[in-house]
This record gives sequence, C-alpha cells and structure tokens, in this order.
Amino acid sequence: MGQESGIIGIIKTGPKERLKMEQKPKYSTTIKSMPLLYIELKKAASLKLQGFNDCEIINKSLRDNIFQVNTESRKKEIAAAIIKRLKILDNYLTIKLVNGSMETSKQVALYALMKTDQLFFEFMLEVYREQILFHNLVIKDSHFSIFFQRKSEQSETVASWGDYTHYKLKQVYKRVLREAGFAKRQKKTMAITRPVMDFELVEHLKKTGDSRYLEAMLGE
Repeated sequence: MGQESGIIGIIKTGPKERLKMEQKPKYSTTIKSMPLLYIELKKAASLKLQGFNDCEIINKSLRDNIFQVNTESRKKEIAAAIIKRLKILDNYLTIKLVNGSMETSKQVALYALMKTDQLFFEFMLEVYREQILFHNLVIKDSHFSIFFQRKSEQSETVASWGDYTHYKLKQVYKRVLREAGFAKRQKKTMAITRPVMDFELVEHLKKTGDSRYLEAMLGE
C-alpha cells in the first residue's frame, strides 16, 4: 500500500503533469488600468526606431514624462507595460506601428495587447471571432457574462474576482475594441467592425507563427 502511494505520488508530479501545470493560462486584470495605450505605444516605438533602448525609454518616461501622467508610480506602471508590449514586436511590426496607416498601426497595437494579455486574447478568439463566424456582428453584454462565467469555471484566478472586476473588464474590453477600430457602440450592444488588414501584415504574422492572433482579429 505504501509502495502504491509512492508510485501514485510520483505519477502525479511527473514531467507531463508539471508541464500541464506550467501551461495553465496566467490571467490578470492589468488591462483595467493599461488598455490599448495606442498613443503611448506608438511614441515608445518611435523612440525605439531612433535607437533608444528599453532602459532609456523608461528613463525618458520618468524624467521627461513622455506619457503625460501625474504620478511617479503611474509613470513606472505605464513604462513597464509599454516595454512589455514592445518586446514582442519585431522590427517589421515596430515600423508598421510607427509608419503604417492608422488602421494598420492600431491593429499592431491590438496584436501587442493580445500577446501580453491572455484573457483578452481568449475573449477575442472565443467571442469576437465566433460572432463573426456565426455571421452575427454584434456583441451583447450577455456575451461578456457568459465568457467570464466560463472562465470562472476554468480558472480559480478568474473565479476569485468579484462581479465588479468582471464589469470593469467588460467596460475596458469595449473601449479597446472601439479605440482599435474593431467595433462601434450601437445602443446597448457593440457592432463589430470587421478589420481590413494589409496583405503584407497578414503574411508576416503567418510566417512568424501567429495565425491564431490573425484568426482572433479577422474572424477566420
């Protein structure tokens, strides 16, 4: 009996099980205070193309208040979030963010947000994309409620958040979609605005292995 217990213990904590535990999505509510940040991200990307490194961009935020916020703590928070998003953009995407059309630039900003916020990415994949696939170009409050309820059942982290947190996330998700040009306010619902994406950008994201993010944005 003792030997069996030992074997079971080893099986339960074997490499595959540990890998599964490590692969659990890491959800956060950071987006509540760090939404699209389009202007800030574009400004930092422009500095990067000029040759500034991450530390120098952070220092400019603290010293020159380039993101135009009121407190030192907010300067640090925004700088950290912006650098995190910049890190996942290669040179091509950074150039598109800075010099591309408004539509393309905002699409890159949304991509950067999805890459650094797992829960928002899953919302785009499971709600935004599915509504397009079902030819129902509307997102209702009930879609948000169902999404957060489902995630609460799948994740102890999300389950630990109160109703107010879910409400705030819903409001921020709506704001992000509007600012990125992916939806418009329509009475009590959100009308999906299907983006038209530059062919070169589409091909680039495919080549870099990010087709799932394309699917989330384009509803494919």
